[in-house]
Amino acid sequence: MTSIDADQARRVLRDAERVYAHADIERALDRMSADITDEIGRSDPVVLTVLTGGIIPAGHLLTRFDFPLHLDYVHATRYGGGTAGGTLAWRARPATPLVGRCVLVVDDILDEGITLAGILDFCREQGAARVLSAVLIRKRHDRCVAGLKPDFVGLEVDDRYVFGFGMDYHGYHRNLTGIFAVRE
Repeated sequence: MTSIDADQARRVLRDAERVYAHADIERALDRMSADITDEIGRSDPVVLTVLTGGIIPAGHLLTRFDFPLHLDYVHATRYGGGTAGGTLAWRARPATPLVGRCVLVVDDILDEGITLAGILDFCREQGAARVLSAVLIRKRHDRCVAGLKPDFVGLEVDDRYVFGFGMDYHGYHRNLTGIFAVRE
């Protein structure tokens, strides 16, 4: 795990390129919410937030839903605070039974998709009747898990290190209201 301090994090933000402003994200979340509502609004779904990055996008999506749902979370990671992925490590599984339920998994970003694919497989193994995924950001590249395609996507970015609105830079900047890219 690479460790930086707050001063280094401030410098990275100062030098970063803003990829999406808060207004862009809000429009994307409005669109996602409408699409999700049309698709699962009558299904009594379980919404699973992927910790830690999915907290902010999920929170903003949830306040846009006006249908009954159960909320839970899952914490599975390949990064452990670093930038290079390893084996999928489960830190917490959902407490809500998934058997026979429609499950929506909400995460911050789809990069290679190994973590998301593992979580979706877990939901299916638990007997979910239907499993869907929503990501705020999808990276444009060809390294994603074969066949993995999120059902709902907010925005797309080039294959760069991005942070903000749930995504971190070495543990910092998840709280930013925009999305930024590290300058290369």
